[in-house]
Amino acid sequence: MLDHCQNAKERWGGVHQLIDRWLKERQELLVHYCDLSDTARDTASEDLGKKLERLCEILVDYTSAGHFEIYEQLIQEAREFDDGGTELAGRLYPRISETTEVVLDFNERIDGKRPAASEMDDLMAELSRLGEALETRFELEDFLIEYLHNAHADKVPSSV
Repeated sequence: MLDHCQNAKERWGGVHQLIDRWLKERQELLVHYCDLSDTARDTASEDLGKKLERLCEILVDYTSAGHFEIYEQLIQEAREFDDGGTELAGRLYPRISETTEVVLDFNERIDGKRPAASEMDDLMAELSRLGEALETRFELEDFLIEYLHNAHADKVPSSV
């Protein structure tokens, strides 16, 4: 039994650390998004191209980590506990994937380019669309974390 508790702590404690790191990355993403939104209003800003590039890097990193690390771990945890989590994930992932398309489209359109002054209205519209997609994504991700990970917290030993 002690071995089982230790294995569970190692397995799901690592997931918790992974999620914490990912949520910290989300916070960084939001800071850069807000900073860029403010900068984009100032069409004379020299930093705009650099800020767009950095935002795109963080967007792609965050999105990739979600799909290839976090969601995988959450699904594995849901399978292990077998309490309906895989069905929930199956319903939510298509909606998260829609937001991924918005992120990838934004990244592809920007592709390291600094928009000309005449393109700033389009950039602001794209930033607004991206912001809405991120808000939806974060809500869905938080829901998944709450129901596929935090719901099992009492079943995973906190100390051995």
